[in-house]
Amino acid sequence: GAFVNLYRTPVPVANKEITFDHFEILRAIGKGSFGKVCIVQKNDTKKMYAMKYMNKQKCVERNEVRNVFKELQIMQGLEHPFLVNLWYSFQDEEDMFMVVDLLLGGDLRYHLQQNVRFQEDTVKLFICELALALEYLQSRNIIHRDIKPDNILMDEHGHVHITDFNIATMLTKDMQVTTIAGTKPYMAPEMFSAPKPISYSFAVDWWSLGITAYELLRGRRPYHIRSSTATNEIAHVFKTATVMYPAAWSKEMVSLLEKLLEPNPEERFSQLSDIQDILYLADINWDAVLQKMIMPGFMPTKGRLNCDPTFELEEMILESKPLHKKKKRLAKKEKESSKSNSSQVRRNRVCVRGSVFVCVCVCVCVCVWQKCQ
Repeated sequence: GAFVNLYRTPVPVANKEITFDHFEILRAIGKGSFGKVCIVQKNDTKKMYAMKYMNKQKCVERNEVRNVFKELQIMQGLEHPFLVNLWYSFQDEEDMFMVVDLLLGGDLRYHLQQNVRFQEDTVKLFICELALALEYLQSRNIIHRDIKPDNILMDEHGHVHITDFNIATMLTKDMQVTTIAGTKPYMAPEMFSAPKPISYSFAVDWWSLGITAYELLRGRRPYHIRSSTATNEIAHVFKTATVMYPAAWSKEMVSLLEKLLEPNPEERFSQLSDIQDILYLADINWDAVLQKMIMPGFMPTKGRLNCDPTFELEEMILESKPLHKKKKRLAKKEKESSKSNSSQVRRNRVCVRGSVFVCVCVCVCVCVWQKCQ
C-alpha cells in the first residue's frame, strides 16, 4: 500500500504531494525502534518539525513493515495537546518518512540521566497532563503499551507529550488483547499471568504511568525488574516485593501512586475520572491544564538541544547513506540512470541503423539477382 500523505491544515502547495524536497534537513536528534529522527524546516512556511525516517529495506529485513503501517494508521486519526502529533507522511525509493511535532525539551529519560530530580508539584502536573492524553487515547480505543520516560517528550516550556506508537494497538469490543508487548520494567502484572496469558485493557497504560511517576520522583523504579529479567521471575517479583515510598513524599502523592500501582487491574485507577475524584487533585483546573496554562516547575534548558549530541556525529560519520546527502545521492542516481538509458537508446539506434543497412543490402542483392535471372 502507498505511504499516505496527510494534511491536518490546508497546505500552501496546492494539488501537489508533499515530498522530501519540501523540507530542509537541519540536524539529527535521535533514534529509536522505528529508525532515526532529525529536525527539518518546511521550505514554504519555515515551520520546524521533527522528521522520523525508516529505511525501507531494513524494515522489510526486520519484518517491521506491518508495525510501521499500523503506527501510521493509528497516528492519522489523533490530535491532542499532550501527544506528539503527525502532520505529513510520504516515501521515496529508499525511506519512509513521518513528519511530527518538534519538541525541543528532550525526553524524560534524558533528564533522568542528567540526574534531574523532579519536584512533587512538577510530577503532579505531569500525571495530570499524561492522564488527559491517556483518556483521549482511550476514547479512540487505543492502548499505547509503551508508556515510559523514553517515550515522553517535553516541549520548551516543560509540558509533556506521549510519542512512539510503534507497538500501540486498537481495542474493539469484540477483540481481546493478550499479546505480551512493551518494556518489561513498565509492564503491568496482568501481562505476566501464568500459565496462559489473560486479556488486558487500558489499565496497563495507567500502571506504566505509575511506574514512570515513581521513577521521576525517586530516580529509580519501584520494582527491581530489567528488560533481561525472565517472565516467570517478574511474576514472582510482583507476588513478593513491596513498594517502598520515601517518608519525604506527601501522603497524598503516595496514595495516588498506590492506586496507579494496584496489581489488580479491576481496582487500579485507570481512567481520568478516577484521579479527578481524589482530594489531592481537587485544586486542579483541568481546562487550564488542557490549554497548557499551568506552568511546570521544571523547564528544560533554553537555547540548547536536550538530547545526546552523538546522534549528529553518528549520522555524519557512521551512516553509509546520511540523510543530508540524500538529494545529491538521488540526483546522481537519476543522472546515472538517465545516462545509461540514453546510452541504451544510442545502442538501440545503432542496432536499428545496422538492421536498416542490412535490409537495404538484402533488398539490393535481391533486385540484382532478379535482374540477372
